[in-house]
Amino acid sequence: MIVQMANPFTILFGRKPIEMIDRFPERHEILENFTSQNANQQLYIITGVHGSGKTVLMTSIADTLGHEKDWIVTELNPELDLLQNLASKLSSHALCQDWFRRAKLNLSYLGLGLEISGEPPITDLETAIIRMLESIQKHGKRLLITIDEATNSQQMRVFAASFQIMIRRELPVFLLMTGLYENIYELQNEKSLTFLYRAPKIQLPALELTAIKLRYQSVFHLDDADAVEMTKLTGGYPFAFQLLGYLSWENKGNFRGILPDYKLSLYDFVYNKIWTELSENDKKVLKGIAETDDPSVSAIKAHLQISDNEWNPYRQRLIRKGLIDGSQRGLVLLTLPLFDQFIKDKSQFE
Repeated sequence: MIVQMANPFTILFGRKPIEMIDRFPERHEILENFTSQNANQQLYIITGVHGSGKTVLMTSIADTLGHEKDWIVTELNPELDLLQNLASKLSSHALCQDWFRRAKLNLSYLGLGLEISGEPPITDLETAIIRMLESIQKHGKRLLITIDEATNSQQMRVFAASFQIMIRRELPVFLLMTGLYENIYELQNEKSLTFLYRAPKIQLPALELTAIKLRYQSVFHLDDADAVEMTKLTGGYPFAFQLLGYLSWENKGNFRGILPDYKLSLYDFVYNKIWTELSENDKKVLKGIAETDDPSVSAIKAHLQISDNEWNPYRQRLIRKGLIDGSQRGLVLLTLPLFDQFIKDKSQFE
């Protein structure tokens, strides 16, 4: 009986694929800071465009620490009451339950199912969590909290403010969040949450093209020229690496035969979503970049008929959103593969 191998690539966002390229520098930085004896960073924010691998990196770090004996790892749902969610998960943790009983934490009032006879109940969530963390600290453990796709919601603002208090009390709690640039920007601009400005932010860059080439060669047994051609189609964009690999695998390794599907899948899975989240002025600038054959800033500004003062804020914002690359002096390039074609196609119907 012949068993067909499963597709080693995935097009499901956040799922860890079999074939993936490790974000070693970013992962190493976060793990080194979180695990150092005297951690000077207890919060990291991972940002990047849709499909840049934010969730995969966060999950990889959580999995690593989850296998360490000194760590407790929990993931919170950003759509729920985050403090309630955290208190519930800690109070139901098998190891923590015993510690909390020994610490005589009566959590019955909060509906967390831990009642200590004769002890006054704790009546607010923030106090309960601080007491829990003190117990975790006493047992030499650290807590990692992960939140995927954070937004500027009421529950996120309340949680972030409480997290700041926990940090000031030198409790062993660490937070790893992912989010789109605009959502993190709005959150950190809240008056009570300016400490988020100082939190280190990792904006995920494109994948190393050589690494992509070597993976494609290994999986599809390509010669050098075909592997380079296939790699260039991804532009180093992580989702494109997965998508092109996935479709090629389904087509028995013939990547040229699936290029129309590849293009339309990029549009459907990612680019339409990105486009709907942009302001009209951002769209106007991106159209100008896509329509200008010359990638020089001077040519783009001339095409758009805008001044330096008008251009610079858009340039900075689109770089932070991960949509353009301004690393080459005097030039601006779109970062996503076939995004220029998507913009031109979109313009025909608007």
